[in-house]
Amino acid sequence: MKSVYFDNAATTPMREEVIKAIAEVMRTNFGNPSSSHSFGRSSKALVEKSRKMIASCLNVSAGEIVFTSGGTEADNLVLFSVVKDLGIKHIITSKIEHHAVLHTVEKLQKDFNIEVSFVNVNKNGSLDLKHLEQLLKSDAKTLVSLMHINNEIGTILDIKHVADLCKLNNALFHTDAVQSIGHYNLDLQDIQVDFLAASAHKFHGPKGVGFAFIKKNSGLQPLIVGGEQERGLRAGTESIHNIIGLEKALQIATNNLESETLYVKSLKQYFIDEITKAIPEVKFNGSSDNFEKSTYTLINVCLPITTGNGAMLLFQLDLKGIACSRGSACQSGSSKKSHVLLEILDEADLNKPSIRFSFSKFNTKQEVDYVVNTLKAFV
Repeated sequence: MKSVYFDNAATTPMREEVIKAIAEVMRTNFGNPSSSHSFGRSSKALVEKSRKMIASCLNVSAGEIVFTSGGTEADNLVLFSVVKDLGIKHIITSKIEHHAVLHTVEKLQKDFNIEVSFVNVNKNGSLDLKHLEQLLKSDAKTLVSLMHINNEIGTILDIKHVADLCKLNNALFHTDAVQSIGHYNLDLQDIQVDFLAASAHKFHGPKGVGFAFIKKNSGLQPLIVGGEQERGLRAGTESIHNIIGLEKALQIATNNLESETLYVKSLKQYFIDEITKAIPEVKFNGSSDNFEKSTYTLINVCLPITTGNGAMLLFQLDLKGIACSRGSACQSGSSKKSHVLLEILDEADLNKPSIRFSFSKFNTKQEVDYVVNTLKAFV
């Protein structure tokens, strides 16, 4: 049986160079970075070297990078702190955000009685930025939280335009960039976001580590309290080997961005071409087949199957050795329909199976052929 991994939006395989870097640090640098002796200082130096490299990739200062356990913690750190400590009374978001944002905003609304507004979602999966402009006219102290790239349908948000709108209206701007860091160059001097979240395992790094970009002098307070690690913004002994893995993965991704982007784009285009020939009635959800409006790393297809459901089709594909998903891995155990697709599909298409296929440099055209031929047998 073949084994094909087309679920890279959920997590990516670690690069061999990253595994080697992690193993080397685990062997040689076990000191606590907060300790004052040579073992601790050696570990601290590695952490700060990683921080500087990551900051250089985003064109920010090292002091604006705070290591976390991943994107979810980074989102929570920002959202809870802006409400509790910065006096935010109004959050503008959308109904197609990752649940790390949506569920956090729901809790903040319940616990702190903040006002929540949702930007209208167009049928192609984009956000109505004219509506965002209207929502920004609020007199309340406002934060906008909108993801850069949607994790289910791949829609790309013009975060520079949104950042400019926020500045014009004295609002803060937070973006979940988990699906874009490591896949796109982001210059945060040019794109004036206030807060950003990233996660290493989305760009061939280790799980359990990510970072928040927090603009200097933001006034944010820690979500996790205890020691003074991460300049007082995130208590707890740093996971040195994971941080080194994050640095190595981002460094390789940045150095090879152009060539690997071209390769993965070609795979996605090949998938679009082949599945359209094999299954002419296939539909592409949102704008996931449009390279200008959607990320090159994933495609979300609605298959012309009227019987059965998406979960059963995924099970059948798994039996064929094919790993893909209905959407966010965080919701894979749920029988509910995708909250993203609910916003953009009509009832007829919602009742057909929609599957997300996401690609990386480790995939091949031969794997695309196998997947397309397997799908054709189900139609």
